[in-house]
Amino acid sequence: MLLNISSGGPPIYQQIVEQIRFRIISGQYSSGDELPTIRGLAESLQVNPNTVARAYRELEHESLIEKRRTKGTFVAEVPRKWSLSQRRTLIAPEIDKLLIFARQLGIELDDLIEQLSQRDAKLSANEVKQ
Repeated sequence: MLLNISSGGPPIYQQIVEQIRFRIISGQYSSGDELPTIRGLAESLQVNPNTVARAYRELEHESLIEKRRTKGTFVAEVPRKWSLSQRRTLIAPEIDKLLIFARQLGIELDDLIEQLSQRDAKLSANEVKQ
């Protein structure tokens, strides 16, 4: 399992949660796929096992993964259709990153919204051509 952990971003457990959540929702991981052990993932990421355990607890609380006694941790049966609220939760970190980046560049929110609208129109036009 390749996860990218950065020291300057959100807490490490949250980065693990976000990346595994994204992979489950996007279909990269399927129901029943086995996740690495807490200790194994902690060693590969060079983080404290408690950090991975916290991430797994949060994913288990979201019913995205399940622990099977003596067998390991697996991707849970995931509903095919995610609610709008769940999808908004998934995209929120990316929106935060975009807003922070725009602020660092001195781009006002109205200008950013205009650029998003223009990019959306361009992407939609490209989808129609294909």
